[in-house]
Amino acid sequence: MDRDQLKEHLAFAAELGVAGLSRDPAWRVRSQGSQRPQGSDPGQTLDSQNLQSEAPLTFSRNATEALAAIRTDIGDCTRCKLHTLGRKQIVFGVGNPQADLMFVGEAPGADEDEQGIPFVGRAGQLLTKIIEAIDLRRDDVYIANIIKCRPPQNRNPEPDEVASCEPFLFRQVDVIEPKVIVALGKYAAQTLLRTDSPISRLRGRVFDYRGAKLIPTFHPAYLLRNPSSKREVWEDMKLVRSLLHA
Repeated sequence: MDRDQLKEHLAFAAELGVAGLSRDPAWRVRSQGSQRPQGSDPGQTLDSQNLQSEAPLTFSRNATEALAAIRTDIGDCTRCKLHTLGRKQIVFGVGNPQADLMFVGEAPGADEDEQGIPFVGRAGQLLTKIIEAIDLRRDDVYIANIIKCRPPQNRNPEPDEVASCEPFLFRQVDVIEPKVIVALGKYAAQTLLRTDSPISRLRGRVFDYRGAKLIPTFHPAYLLRNPSSKREVWEDMKLVRSLLHA
């Protein structure tokens, strides 16, 4: 990281409310194994309505090949009506197939539909800064959405669209086996947790989800409109960091 990048990193961290940075090497160490250490979890841990009842899939191949197989299964998807409503391409997911940290958003936007990569617009740039604020790189994590196609005018996904698409997200989660999942925004959190609770009540809490700890937080696009909420997101990300190093 050069001087200008470091300066930008520190400025953003300060904007989020970071009082200082740790030089502890453990801050930068990430477990490469698939074991999930047992221990007490910070915050409140809830069972999110037994959403782990479906057993994770077992793959004989490595995670990279397994994700590629899921993408092949999706194909040029025609399972729901979105393929007739103007979407250009599938936006599958991107990042480290063995990531300990996974981010899940709602749906692709215009920039994502154009490039085929999630979170590449202004909200995606802010997400990258948030990731860097906990001393990780975007390449260290995995990023995906609830659905893989852009809804027209960026409207919320409809129930039939989610029903067609979320099994592929479940398969991604089961292959990657993240320790922590961050649900970005109200819609992603409510869909994953099967709840209609507002994001203001969900954030700051820890939920069990498909073998991982799930933390809802505000969507980066919301932060662009409401920068005063960045401090709350920083508190959520400190919780994420503590769970990653538990």
